[in-house]
Amino acid sequence: MREAQISRRGLLRNASLFGIGGVLSRSGLVWAEPAERALGGEPGKQKKPVWPLAMREVILRHLKPDNIWTAAKHMGLEGMEVTITEKLELPHLVHPEGPYTAADIAGLNRVRKDMERSGVRITAFCMYNRFAERPDWEAEWCGRVARVAKALGVSAIRIDVVAHKMSKEDFLPLAMKALRKAMAEVEPTGVPLAIENHGAVTNDPDFLEALFRGVGSPLLGLTLDTGNFYWYGHPLSKLYEIFEQFASRVFHTHLKGINYPPEKRETQRPMGWEYGKYQCPIYQADVDFHRVAAILDKAGYQGDLCIENEGLGGKKTDEVETILKKELALLVELRQKLGRAPAAP
Repeated sequence: MREAQISRRGLLRNASLFGIGGVLSRSGLVWAEPAERALGGEPGKQKKPVWPLAMREVILRHLKPDNIWTAAKHMGLEGMEVTITEKLELPHLVHPEGPYTAADIAGLNRVRKDMERSGVRITAFCMYNRFAERPDWEAEWCGRVARVAKALGVSAIRIDVVAHKMSKEDFLPLAMKALRKAMAEVEPTGVPLAIENHGAVTNDPDFLEALFRGVGSPLLGLTLDTGNFYWYGHPLSKLYEIFEQFASRVFHTHLKGINYPPEKRETQRPMGWEYGKYQCPIYQADVDFHRVAAILDKAGYQGDLCIENEGLGGKKTDEVETILKKELALLVELRQKLGRAPAAP
């Protein structure tokens, strides 16, 4: 699935819907280069698109930085997943000069400037949606975020599709209708929406398949969370079948690990069973991340490798840094093996 095309004039027209139209053309905002050019040297020298090494910004905040960009660069990151609010604020990007916004030209220019200065891209936005409660509002919000993403060169938008106590059977038609509205707003930008598999609904492969078929948009895909399908209770060997099933729809990743006792790995466990006890860094996980990477590579995946370690709470800063650097070292190794690393200068 390739990104849909949109002209600069079309983007300006769409941008006007949230108050920045007409200004972008004279604002000095630098339009983003493709990931493979930004990270891999001159165009044409990179055989495969680079997989940027990324991390959720809320994970980086365990390092207690006063400047999130400096912390990301120190860790050797090339990208971050960044939370974006209903007001287009970026609340977890800590910086000595104060909080960020993407709601106006000045805010967009500041984000772009700091990305360029640090050499760290925003590879994905993270939205917390309530499609079941307010489908029309969510569609409009997704459109605004997609236009910001296009302006900043953000490759994907992670979204929630949560049933909020509805049954799967009742929620499915509602979710399809709501996402059709959202995709009508988003598709002109060419930026994909990537549903995270989490919770009681979107960790069900049958639900996901029915949802993707029902919406029918090539720009609706998955934020593949490697821990959540396991958390849901799927046996370890089944995970790779699920990864293969949806690999062509993956636009973004959440890489996290669980290390269950050997006798539990191939059983169908209760949803969420002992997650707090057995969550772990990806280099200790039951899931074989080299195998996951090979599946994504075969499917032509063009997104990031984004760490989401949920077991860092209460740990000292130096311990957090050691863990995260070891996780990144595994990602460096596997992308190098697959030819997905930046080309040599």
